[in-house]
Amino acid sequence: MATIREQKGKTGITYRVEIRLKGHPRVSANFERKTDARKWAQKTESDIRDGRYFKTREAHRHTLSELVERYIRDVLPSKAKWTKQGQTNQLEWWKNQIGNHSLADITPALIAEYRDRLAAEPTPRGPSRSPATVVRYLAALSHAFTIAIKEWGWVEENPVQKVSKPKEPRGRVRFLSEDERNHLLKACKQSTNKDLYPAVVLALSTGARQQEIMGIRWPDADINRGLIILHKTKNGERRALPLQGHALELIKERRKVQRLDTNLIFPGKVNPQKPIDLRNPWMKALEVADITDFHWHDLRHSAASYLAMNGATLAEIAEILGHKTLQMVKRYSHLSDQHTSKVVARMNAAIFGD
Repeated sequence: MATIREQKGKTGITYRVEIRLKGHPRVSANFERKTDARKWAQKTESDIRDGRYFKTREAHRHTLSELVERYIRDVLPSKAKWTKQGQTNQLEWWKNQIGNHSLADITPALIAEYRDRLAAEPTPRGPSRSPATVVRYLAALSHAFTIAIKEWGWVEENPVQKVSKPKEPRGRVRFLSEDERNHLLKACKQSTNKDLYPAVVLALSTGARQQEIMGIRWPDADINRGLIILHKTKNGERRALPLQGHALELIKERRKVQRLDTNLIFPGKVNPQKPIDLRNPWMKALEVADITDFHWHDLRHSAASYLAMNGATLAEIAEILGHKTLQMVKRYSHLSDQHTSKVVARMNAAIFGD
């Protein structure tokens, strides 16, 4: 049963509630108003009888700041460097905004309110954040709650899952035309930076991300089998890059002049233990080739587009690029229409004759 006692102190009168139920530990709380004490007593007693109260007690004991700090300390170190940096900034934003709230007070309504504030915030790139950026902030917070549920027992539900995500625009598909590709490769080959051309060829021939290419080490390159093993990828899984044709020949030539003070294939000139920074020579090559609206990551889009236009299925493209689902590669489906038509034509010829 619940008992409410009036207490007089230096700050005035408060009301202490104590609930004693047979077979359950004693529960108590203090309130400034008697009506609040009665409401809490009724709800808590009901929750205890129904087995709900002690499941939520951990959520009252921990704040969002504690959740973020533990997640950054214990979970993020196992992720790739570029993922860790981005998610740290995203989680710190949530911590700064609503970190003082207990986890029990983090509701879908509260997250939705700050989702809208996040979207409206100006950034160096524009007057507001893009829908894709907001989705990534929500995803980072959602995974932190998932870990708190499965591994820490701090909460029972993930409030982020009940919050609507802003609709993202269709993925960008900017790839090099044949002329653009020829002009860019010529400009890269003529660059004073001798690392630029082989790095761009590797990106176009494998579809690997820039960070993945820059992180390749000689022990990861199996020249005899024509493979490069990526140990650190964006999704955290190892991936094999087929190394064929011109890209393979360039790596073989590069092997002959391998530096002895590092095992990086593209080492920095000042610090050979860190990858080289190709930003300036890359921008110069784009300028020389007269190519606009093109980023390094579009080399990956170009590789995927060429695969689609040369008959690769979406499943094959996803495997090469390292995507776990087909959703990310559906943007290239229209480029394989001609190949699909040929497949249907062969089927018709087989069953109906030429």
